[in-house]
Amino acid sequence: MAFAPLNALNAFVAVARRLSYAAAAKDLGVSTSALSQSVRQLEERLGVTLLTRTSRSVVLTDAGERLLDNAGPAIDQALESMKTVKARRGEVTGRVRLTVPTAAVTLVLARLLPRFVERHPKVEVEVRVDDRLVDTVAEGFDAGIRLIESIDRDMVHVRLSAPARLVVVGAPSYLERRGIPQKPADLLQHDCICMRWATAGEPWAWELERGKKTWRVPVRGPVTTNNFQLMRLLAVAGVGLSYVLEPTIADELSRGQLRVVLEPYAPEVPGLFLYFPSRAQVSPALKAFVDVAHEIRKAKAG
Repeated sequence: MAFAPLNALNAFVAVARRLSYAAAAKDLGVSTSALSQSVRQLEERLGVTLLTRTSRSVVLTDAGERLLDNAGPAIDQALESMKTVKARRGEVTGRVRLTVPTAAVTLVLARLLPRFVERHPKVEVEVRVDDRLVDTVAEGFDAGIRLIESIDRDMVHVRLSAPARLVVVGAPSYLERRGIPQKPADLLQHDCICMRWATAGEPWAWELERGKKTWRVPVRGPVTTNNFQLMRLLAVAGVGLSYVLEPTIADELSRGQLRVVLEPYAPEVPGLFLYFPSRAQVSPALKAFVDVAHEIRKAKAG
């Protein structure tokens, strides 16, 4: 079979983004062996190794990283262009891949996605819910949703939710058993449900403020996770105190399952934002998604 550079390049990009031949083969609807052969032929044609494969993992070489950075967006644009040929004039087609935290599911997507799907039924939306910090470009996402503090400055960002407080909460059963903290330093004597974004490194210190003074408290506790939903469930169960975005626990607060403590020290954050690379050409599908997000945000503000 003749070597097809564009097919091989698409195969490489799929593997590089997933760092898995099996997962990429499933995405493309081909066999793992065929995918492996395409990548190997591309490496032979270029005279460089793009991917290092072991029994447990797939790792990009320096050359592979450069090729992914340069070719990935071009491949996406080419595939998107092919889809538009089948569309009627003015109809939006394509795909939008999003990485979002758990908090965005109820606060944003529950309202945004039904309207977007109704407005643009030919656009495929893939949502990956992940509370860790994600490199959208390296992992092949079109856009992400995060708190503004987690977004790189070179990204375009669009507000999706109103400012909100980060609060320390606990179940009545826990507070009766361990007492109510009165100042930030008291958290060091409490069981706290900790957050850690990566497998290595220290858990995230809880940030509190009052006036111009701020505290970063290196809390400790029986459970460490990177999932906000698990933190909320453990807090309701009385396992320990949790540090969460206030709107995500509105129901638990109204039902009395959780109580806010250290309220005078709760910092306010600007809210959740949609973000995507400023240097990338925005696809019609992503532009349509941004337009609907703007529409819902204005309607909610009004």
